[in-house]
Amino acid sequence: VRLVESGGKFAQVGGSLTLSCAASGDTLDDYAIAWFRQAPGKGREGVSCLSTSGLEYADSVKGRFTLAVNDAWNIMTLQMNDLKADDTAVYYCAAVPEGDYHDCLEEAYIYYWGNGTLVVVSS
Repeated sequence: VRLVESGGKFAQVGGSLTLSCAASGDTLDDYAIAWFRQAPGKGREGVSCLSTSGLEYADSVKGRFTLAVNDAWNIMTLQMNDLKADDTAVYYCAAVPEGDYHDCLEEAYIYYWGNGTLVVVSS
């Protein structure tokens, strides 16, 4: 499956932004799907994951970010509200076949990555 993100841009603290990830080559319904991010000078961290086990969020984004997928299972989104400066990062969508992972928020288990989209949050 090929993943392409879009929607990254400059945003203000307290603002909102929606990222999209378009899948091609396959639909996402047989995968665990996730959003990761990598802030400047830091490692890549899992933000949110949707799998047969449910919907998970990192503590840092709970209550502010929402992962969703469309009915055709070919576009996933990340709605980001109440943005903070610490949300500045390159955001990646990711996928791993269901059953081939222990933790879909751990990058070591991810099979497929998008190229990333940059989000910069400033005041």
